[in-house]
Amino acid sequence: MRPTSFRSFFAAFCLTLLFSLPADALDTRLPDLGSSAGTIMTPEAERKLGKAFMRSVRHNQAVLDDPVINDYIQDLGNRLVETSEAKGSQFHFFVIDNHEINAFAGPGGYIGVFTGLITTTQTESDLAAVVAHEIAHVTQKHLLRAWESASNMTIPNAAVILAAIAIGAVAGGDAGLAAASAGQAAFLQEQINFTRANEQEADRVGIDILAKAGFDANAMAAFFSRMGKANRVYATKLPEFLMTHPVTTNRIGDAMGRAGRYPYHQPSDDLRYHLVKARLGLRDEPDPLGRANTLKRQLAEGRYQNRAAAEYQRALALEAGKKPQQAEVILQRLLHDFPETVEFIYEKARVERAQGKSAQALDLLRKSLDRHPASRTLALAYAELAMAQGKTKLAIEQLRRYLDYSPDDPRVYELLARASGASGHPTEAHRYQAEYHYLNGDLEEAILQLEIALRSRALGFYESSRLESRLAELRHELKRQKQRE
Repeated sequence: MRPTSFRSFFAAFCLTLLFSLPADALDTRLPDLGSSAGTIMTPEAERKLGKAFMRSVRHNQAVLDDPVINDYIQDLGNRLVETSEAKGSQFHFFVIDNHEINAFAGPGGYIGVFTGLITTTQTESDLAAVVAHEIAHVTQKHLLRAWESASNMTIPNAAVILAAIAIGAVAGGDAGLAAASAGQAAFLQEQINFTRANEQEADRVGIDILAKAGFDANAMAAFFSRMGKANRVYATKLPEFLMTHPVTTNRIGDAMGRAGRYPYHQPSDDLRYHLVKARLGLRDEPDPLGRANTLKRQLAEGRYQNRAAAEYQRALALEAGKKPQQAEVILQRLLHDFPETVEFIYEKARVERAQGKSAQALDLLRKSLDRHPASRTLALAYAELAMAQGKTKLAIEQLRRYLDYSPDDPRVYELLARASGASGHPTEAHRYQAEYHYLNGDLEEAILQLEIALRSRALGFYESSRLESRLAELRHELKRQKQRE
């Protein structure tokens, strides 16, 4: 699905989920003046909505499964959340593998960032500004406010209203009116204006989050300004960011005024920001060895933004070009200067493995995990390498520990399925495989895996009951899904 259709997909999905929640999950009474949207949807209902939203995103979008990039965007998002009014809440940040310049917020604190946005930013504060803006959409409950405004209408009419708001967000506002009957035009215009107000509020709150987290408060206005100037470059093909976040002179001026409340601060970019950009910059490289040679010349001439990131990209290029020994020399040097940088540890283990030094690589990952137990990058690398060495018990132990940190990670379930199958536990393998497909939005395949698991004659009563209960849940969910189609 192209990103230009994402908001339409998002609107349809959210409406479906909102209207299919149990009756006790929604209070459709008009709230008292000044009430929060939290009176409309319980935190538990919003959490379930968010999880379902993420399953559909994975099913319809190219969610990037690069542990280095995912760890960074989650850590950046967490840093910003901790300075917001949602401090202590769990947010989920992920990356969509798409060159478009865009980001979006979904229910339950699920926030997606496109790879094109990351590579377009010039500083870490630029990227943090957009993420903070999306966090503000969640903390200010803009999606739930839309429901709040429409909750005194019948469900079909409310569906039209909410869909029109979302369509208006894509088309810049007034086009959303085409989705509704003429008799509702005035009310719809009020709702679309409310959506524009949401954008302004997200700017104001986002700038506060940005500044309190130690980033440049002026970054939001600066980034918006650069995107606004893209009108001259893109002509009729605007960056996706401009379509979903329309930029006006007034909006830029408001952002500058808000930022002016904070003292001037020009922070240094985190090294990891540069490493992620270096990693993304090499993803579509057709000639990695040619790129490695170009980087060697640039490094010798001092032509780079960040030397460590340029060296890292050269090591990645050499690894991709089947030159792991040369890559290891560079990574060893980087680890001497930055011994606790997970990105360098992870890559060094990979090039060691490529040279047949798997035991050495596994030892490196094990020692590093002792110091960074919550690192998805290291945990998954360790599990995969342990499996490659036939040490499936070690892999399973590590993956089960990691589930405590991230219980809804499809990749972990996929690896657990492989490790369980390799260790002679096919029933467990099918159970884990079922959860992998479920989290990726494929209910029918998840059900099939559970049905296969239940055919085992070696199942005990407890295990059989657990599988049958889960199967009943998924069948019920699939039935409701088909009824809505």
